[in-house]
Amino acid sequence: MRVGLPIFAFLLTASGALAQSAPDAITGEGRFNWVLFNTLGPVSLADGLFASGLETLVDRPPEYGTHWEGFGKRYGLRLTGIATSNVMEAGLGAIWDEDPRYHRATGQPFGARWRNVAKWTFLARNDYGETVPAYARYAGIVGGNFLSNEWRPTSETTAGRTVTRIGLGFVGRFSSNAWLEFWPDIRAHVLRAGR
Repeated sequence: MRVGLPIFAFLLTASGALAQSAPDAITGEGRFNWVLFNTLGPVSLADGLFASGLETLVDRPPEYGTHWEGFGKRYGLRLTGIATSNVMEAGLGAIWDEDPRYHRATGQPFGARWRNVAKWTFLARNDYGETVPAYARYAGIVGGNFLSNEWRPTSETTAGRTVTRIGLGFVGRFSSNAWLEFWPDIRAHVLRAGR
């Protein structure tokens, strides 16, 4: 872990310094902020409360039990898994010139905005503004889930549970994109109605 963080920081810095072809290309600082927001931002933390509460209710994994300590372990387990996937996506994206950020379709019809949410779940922009497959995201979600088997309870390390977590990783990205797409409009509408 101590060796990985300096390498990750170097990759983020190098990415920001080397690839500035598009005017809005992500910088190393932008990648770092993306990792922080997508790991420790309010939406991610709130989602963790919900997911950990549900898993505590159904006692999955059973090694943790249905008490507050089990809830805390589940919350921490989810957080470390998300952090691993996000760091992998940002780090590999720096090498492969992929931008992990979501790009809104403001002003488009409702259906087009939903298609945009789905599109950016599986695609990314590169540093030249082109749309490309989000290989760093695929590697981050898949690799992060397999890597997290190293610290997960035994019942969570089966192939079936790992594949389920991978699928949920993409569902989570879709949900996060939907939030980023529609929440600013909902918030503006509520604020206008409150005046």
